[in-house]
Amino acid sequence: MKNAVKTKFSIKDLEGLSGIKAHTIRIWEKRYGLLEPQRTDTNIRTYALSDLQKLLNVVFLTEHKYKISKIARHSTKEIAALVASLISDSDESSENHAINSFKIAMMNFDQNLFHKTYNALNETKPFVNIFYEVFIPLLHEIGLLWQTDTINPSHEHFIFNLIKHKILINIEKTQINVPPLKEKTFALFLPENEIHELGLLFLNYELVSHGYKVIYLGQSIMLSNLKYLSVNHPNLSFASYFTVNPLESEIPQYFEEFNAVFENQKLNLYVLGAMTSKIDETKVPSNIHIMLSIREFVNVIKQSTPSYA
Repeated sequence: MKNAVKTKFSIKDLEGLSGIKAHTIRIWEKRYGLLEPQRTDTNIRTYALSDLQKLLNVVFLTEHKYKISKIARHSTKEIAALVASLISDSDESSENHAINSFKIAMMNFDQNLFHKTYNALNETKPFVNIFYEVFIPLLHEIGLLWQTDTINPSHEHFIFNLIKHKILINIEKTQINVPPLKEKTFALFLPENEIHELGLLFLNYELVSHGYKVIYLGQSIMLSNLKYLSVNHPNLSFASYFTVNPLESEIPQYFEEFNAVFENQKLNLYVLGAMTSKIDETKVPSNIHIMLSIREFVNVIKQSTPSYA
C-alpha cells in the first residue's frame, strides 16, 4: 500500500513532474551542481520537495530563454526571485508558474499554497479563464502523472477537491447574478460507476452563466432514475461525462437504453469526456450529440442564448 504523503522523490518522479528527462537532470547535477540529491545505501538518488520546487523554477526559466549555465550561478532564493519577476511581467508566465505551484501544493498537500496561487491568478483573470488556461492543462498533467505512478490517488483527490470547491463557489456567485431562462433546462449526470465529476461541475457553471436552469444530479446515476425529470420539465436536455464508464463496447447499448427510458421521445443528450474519442458519431442516434470539448459544448449552447447586460 502506498504512503499518502510523499516526502522523497526518485529521479523518475522528477522527470514526470518537470518534463525534463532523467539524463538531463543528471547532467545538470554533475556539470552545474544544480541539485544535491541524497543517496540511499545502494547509491540511488532521492530528492526532497525543495529539490522538486527548485527544478520546476529552473524549467520555467529555461522556457523563457535563460541558459542553464546562467541559472546555475544563482542561489535557490535568487532563482525563485527571478521567476517571480518574470511572472509579474507576463500573463502567460503566470499560467505556467501557477501550474507548477499547484503541482507543488498537491505533492505537499499544501492547501494554503493552493489558495495563494489561485488568489494571485484571480486578481487578473476571471474564473472561466483560470479554468481553461490553468486548471484544464493541470488536470491533463495530473492524469499523466497518475498513469506513470508518480502520484497516488490521495494526491489526485486532494487537488480535485480544492478545484471542485472553487467551481462550486463560482456557480453560486453566478446564480445570484444571472437570471435563468425558463424555456430550457439541462439535467447533468454521470453514468453508473463514474465518479470523475470536475468536468460536469464546470458544465454546470457554464450553463448557469449563460442563463440556463440546471438540475445537477452528480455521480453514478442509473438511467431509470432520469425518467421522472421529463414529466415535470417538458423542455429538457441532458449532459453527461464519459471518462471511464460506460466501456467502449457498451456505449451503443447505453444510448439505446437512454432513448428507451424516455420511450423514444428523442430528448437531447450531450456527451463529453475521454470516451468520446472512441465513439463513431455516424452511428449514434440523432438526439445524441458528441462534444469533443467543453468549449465546443459552450459554443453550441451560445447559439441559442440571449446576452445579458
